[in-house]
This record gives sequence, C-alpha cells and structure tokens, in this order.
Amino acid sequence: MKVHILGHSCKVYTARSYLVLGDWNRISDVNTLIDCGTDGSVVDEIARINTGVGKKPVEQVILTHNHFDHSGGLERVRQRYNPTVYAFSPGDGIDKQLKDGQVIKIADRDFAVIHAPTHSHDSICLYCAQDGALFSGDTPLVVRSPGGTYRSDFVEFLEYLLRIRLDNVYPGHDRPMTEGIGETLRLTL
Repeated sequence: MKVHILGHSCKVYTARSYLVLGDWNRISDVNTLIDCGTDGSVVDEIARINTGVGKKPVEQVILTHNHFDHSGGLERVRQRYNPTVYAFSPGDGIDKQLKDGQVIKIADRDFAVIHAPTHSHDSICLYCAQDGALFSGDTPLVVRSPGGTYRSDFVEFLEYLLRIRLDNVYPGHDRPMTEGIGETLRLTL
C-alpha cells in the first residue's frame, strides 16, 4: 500500500486528503481518495501521481465525515473522476453508506470501518490490520490539555485502539504518526 498525502496546494483551510494506491498499481487495486478537502484542488495534485496504466486515478472516495473541510471539494473530484463515494451518513454526492464493522477494499488491502462518533455523529476511522494503518479523520487521538470530562464511548474507543496493532496513523489535520503511537494513546487515555 502506498499513501500519498494531498492538500498542499489548497489556498484555504482544509483537511489532509490521502490517495491510497496498491504497491504495484495492479488493475485489481482500488485507487482510493480518503477525504477530498475543501476546494477540490487535490485533483491537480493527483494528476501528477502515477496511479497505474489503464486505471482511473480515483475509483472511490471515502469521507471520514461530512464536514466542509473534508468534503467540500467532492463535486470537483466527482466531475473529474466519477468515483463511487462512500460515507457513514447519506448526503449530496454520497453513493453508498458505510456501516460500522464493514470491510472495504482500499488499494490492495482490506480495511475495517470503525464508527467513531467522537468528533461528529458520522465520523469513521478506517483500519487495516495487515499494515497496522489507521486513517482517523478528525477523531481525537491526542488530547493536548489535561482534565475535562469525556464520554465513556470515547474512552472505550481509545482502549480499543490500544489493543490493536498501530504502526501508522493518518489524521485529518496533523502529520502522520509513525512512532510512539501507543504511548500517545496511553497519555490521552
């Protein structure tokens, strides 16, 4: 699995977008855009990436939630690539709804959909056990100020993450985490 971080050319506030491709760009791989940012400028970035011969550069889009900074550019992505669009909640431009526990193919891997209503009611994370990879959207994994009261489902979610293999976490706004993930989660918990 190859992960390309997008959103560098956006001139307004936006989330990170990720183009996920298979290791070998095989025809059977499902080129997937996770979140599409605010203005659709990721389209220009995708055009510069080798996405495989004879393949659509973006076959599917998965929205981690429907906030504008993650989904605002969807129309431009749809116009350019005509992908199938997945999200947890229905909405404009959404072709298929995802369910908690569902497995979906992204690139050349299987990912589990994890409903994580900690940031918004329709927030999801996408987890690949094979690679220990988690696309977390805006699900808060790092609480920067101590104290406060948190819902029990948030605490249970953090406890769940501590039980699974996590080698790479791709958040919606921060840099990907590749080291100290367990320690960071324990501090947050």
